[in-house]
Amino acid sequence: MTVGGGVAPSVLETLEFPAALERVAAHATGPLGAARVTRRSPATDPDAIRAALAQVAELAALLLTDDAIRAEPVPDIAAALELLRVPGSALEGAALAQVGRALAAARAVAGDLARLAADAPRTAALRVDPPPKALEQRLAVSLDADGQVQDGASRTLARARRAVREARARLVKQLDAMLAALDATERAPDAAVTVREGRYVIPVRSTARARIGGIVHDESATRATVFLEPPEVIELGNALRAAEVEEQREILQVLRDLTELLRPQRDAIGAAWEMCVAFDDLCARARYAVEVNGFAPAIGTGPLAVRNGRHPLLLGGEVVVPFELVLAPDECTVLVSGPNTGGKTVLIKAVGLLTLMAQSGIIPPIGPQSTLPVFTGVFADIGDRQSIAASLSTFSAHVATLRDILARAGAGSLVLLDEIGSGTDPAEGGALATAVLQTLTRRRAVTLATTHLGALKQLAAETVGIVNASLQFDADTLTPTYRLLKGVPGRSYGLAIARRLGIAPDILEIAERAVPRAERALDALLASVETRARELETKEQELTARDATLRMDAEQLDTGVAELAARERDVKARAQSLERDAREQARAYLLEARKKVEDALGRARAAVDEATAKQARRLVEQAIDETDEGAGSREQGAGWMSLEELKSARRGSASPNLPQPPPTSTAPSRTAATEISLIGLRVSEAEPLLVKALDDAILADLPYLRVIHGKGTGALRQLVHDVLSADPRVKRFGFAPSNQGGHGVTLVEFTA
Repeated sequence: MTVGGGVAPSVLETLEFPAALERVAAHATGPLGAARVTRRSPATDPDAIRAALAQVAELAALLLTDDAIRAEPVPDIAAALELLRVPGSALEGAALAQVGRALAAARAVAGDLARLAADAPRTAALRVDPPPKALEQRLAVSLDADGQVQDGASRTLARARRAVREARARLVKQLDAMLAALDATERAPDAAVTVREGRYVIPVRSTARARIGGIVHDESATRATVFLEPPEVIELGNALRAAEVEEQREILQVLRDLTELLRPQRDAIGAAWEMCVAFDDLCARARYAVEVNGFAPAIGTGPLAVRNGRHPLLLGGEVVVPFELVLAPDECTVLVSGPNTGGKTVLIKAVGLLTLMAQSGIIPPIGPQSTLPVFTGVFADIGDRQSIAASLSTFSAHVATLRDILARAGAGSLVLLDEIGSGTDPAEGGALATAVLQTLTRRRAVTLATTHLGALKQLAAETVGIVNASLQFDADTLTPTYRLLKGVPGRSYGLAIARRLGIAPDILEIAERAVPRAERALDALLASVETRARELETKEQELTARDATLRMDAEQLDTGVAELAARERDVKARAQSLERDAREQARAYLLEARKKVEDALGRARAAVDEATAKQARRLVEQAIDETDEGAGSREQGAGWMSLEELKSARRGSASPNLPQPPPTSTAPSRTAATEISLIGLRVSEAEPLLVKALDDAILADLPYLRVIHGKGTGALRQLVHDVLSADPRVKRFGFAPSNQGGHGVTLVEFTA
């Protein structure tokens, strides 16, 4: 934002706006980005201000989690871009090298902005497509970092430089030979081939000049030595000069070619360069917002509301006490009173500076939920404006400034007045200050004024739109706390400070009697109000601390309840796991028992005499007893027949002969049924009933079993077939005929 509003340069200096910009510019990575920040000035378009602050806030939010986002410094190529406008012009090698560095930086910045498109679309809007990469590559091949043309720029240049090297080598070799052939009395001390006026020469004594001959290009300070180009090497020197001229011609041609290569891309190069500078400017403002923990204010949506405000130039040193200044819709003027050194001037300057920064696209050090109007004019009368040259006293200077402010300020203006009405008779100064403040209030100009005049402290009670405020002062230690209290005028503490500084008590007693009765009454009232305010503040702090303690206790209780609930869930999960394990173990024991019983039954069926049959029965009973001991202590699942019942049933049906299955007419149908229905049961409920039915059928020596599972979803049918496939006692199984149930019934045939 470089479009200035109605803010005079003198006001910017008074509020130290340039110093604040320097603080922000320190976060830029390059001098051009820093210069862009320092050239910022307040704008007056609300939409433009909101857009600029939103862009800064967006990038600042990313910087909180990714500090690696950085701009690329770029050289100043403005002069080169201007020269590219001139047809036929050629850039110097150094300028071309700077363009190459700018193109490389632009490509890096364009890549970074493309990666930020999803998370920071406002920031990514700065991106422009960089010029073709072939330009960077050509410049990198043709020039070194200092802008010197390299041999690889063109084949002709490479040949020309080779010719220069060869000519120089021949010339130096010839001069070395001639120097070595000279007598010691003719050579200068430590003589070696050197260069004077662009020609290679040898240093010889001036007495040998006539004998050797040639062209003298220089001589020593004592004139005892001359630098001579012998006639024998003049042609070699001319050849070297011709080769060097050819080299320079080729270098100039390379520079012209590179310039012509860039000229069609001038606009693209300029746009890419501008992108780099703008991104550096944006990054500097975003990093400043993170550093000062600033929040973007709402712009132009309500009256002035500064929350957690801090003076930008006080940050970074001692602890800064933030202030809260929130105006109601019908409040325009804030009259700040209180003792000296209390921070009144710093406060009004801070409000002005925060406003100027926000309107310049910089997030100032303020807290969330702040609101700043857009001021079309900012005026300030702060400090001593005495001028001997202009024959202006302090009061006259203030009056002249007030005249200018009253001529220009109105609705949409911010007016900052320090010690209004001072510098003259208090009665007249107070009257003038009252008239000025009432006039500005009627015009709806937002005005912040400081004063020591007692008459002005009553103005807020008499005028709508004016509100008192003060900066808190510790009456016990007579030291400022810098906390802003709106709605309460401040005491000046003049006599109290004088007493603390050692003024004699009798003098102070006279001074106190000289204070008007109304002033003493007002001072006593303010003292009682301050005492009451401190008491309320102490009670509020106690309540806040108690509330924090209660919240902490509640959080601890919530944590305890959550831990108990988690422990209860864990216990339930462990119980369910143990129950599953117990059922699996019981089932394993029963399967093992079933196997033993089947082995015993097989032996019984194969018995040929009474003794063998009795032995087989004993084996059956022994297998049942062993199984009962192993699994009797475990929980039986629903639908399982206990081993004790099985043992009793077997003993009741035993005979001296081979064990026979009980007759269908006398045995319970549930233990030896030829049919079982699983319809309506879940898979987990049906499986134990099916296994039990198979066991009962085997023990009853039934030839087959009819399992009714229905059609439905097929889950029960699949369960039945899986169990039957895994049971070795099953000879075969299949669906019943269609007239006997079809696919809803499975017939099971057992092995003999």
